[in-house]
Amino acid sequence: MELFPNLEIGLSNGWILIVLFFGAYGIMLIFFPKNAITRLYDRSGQRKYPLLRRLFVVIFVLLWFVFMSLTPLKIGDVVFVIGVSIFSLGLIGFLIALDNFKNTPVDQPVTSGLYRISRHPQQLAVSVSFLGISIAIGSWPAFAVTILGVIGAHKKILAEEEACLEQYGESYKNYMEHIPRYFLFF
Repeated sequence: MELFPNLEIGLSNGWILIVLFFGAYGIMLIFFPKNAITRLYDRSGQRKYPLLRRLFVVIFVLLWFVFMSLTPLKIGDVVFVIGVSIFSLGLIGFLIALDNFKNTPVDQPVTSGLYRISRHPQQLAVSVSFLGISIAIGSWPAFAVTILGVIGAHKKILAEEEACLEQYGESYKNYMEHIPRYFLFF
């Protein structure tokens, strides 16, 4: 892991893992019914944030993508093996959580599969994947930025829970009482 990694355009940079992640996500969505895709992207019950905050989030995410894309993977180094392993674990978890989401009726909260051990397995798996990428490129700054993104995503998760409580009522409240927000804790 380096404090000041070289940033360069290259064929063996972190962008490969980003494309793999979003490619697998896109392929998965091809097999989703339309109502499940609508539900996946529905933000109608969540509170709206000020434009400046949303703009900051967009800029932050774009900078993260650029930084990850311009940093070479540490192929042949132990951090590469560790990072790709963590990335793969997160990607597999994400795809399983998406499948659990897809197979739940729209009028019910998702509570099966990975949702039995975490209320937010998709977000948790995305975070694990992105941490894996930052390890695979061997960059402490990328790791720190990813951690900041994970902390920022927590606010989104809280807003999602408010919306689910409003939409599903008592059944979601009961679910919240029995299932941790994140895997095995909180």
